[in-house]
Amino acid sequence: MKAIWNNVVIAESDDTVVIENNHYFPAESIKKEYFKESTTHTTCPWKGVASYYNVNVDGKKNNDAAWYYPDVSELARTIKGRVAFWKGVEITE
Repeated sequence: MKAIWNNVVIAESDDTVVIENNHYFPAESIKKEYFKESTTHTTCPWKGVASYYNVNVDGKKNNDAAWYYPDVSELARTIKGRVAFWKGVEITE
């Protein structure tokens, strides 16, 4: 699977986990040069507190376009150490 934004592959892996129609990529599969920590946090009742990344590609910024759970709940342990995408990031095979 590939995560693509602004015509650039920002993550790629054959090992994604799908939860609630979102592909969670292993953290080591993201191309870190495109990611910067965001100050945004949200809470999911069953997964825990999410942290976000801003994605920057070729001078274009997509705020909070990727998220992960630093301390994922036991119910969502399959996404520990994984990153998911939204806000126009295309997920494709």
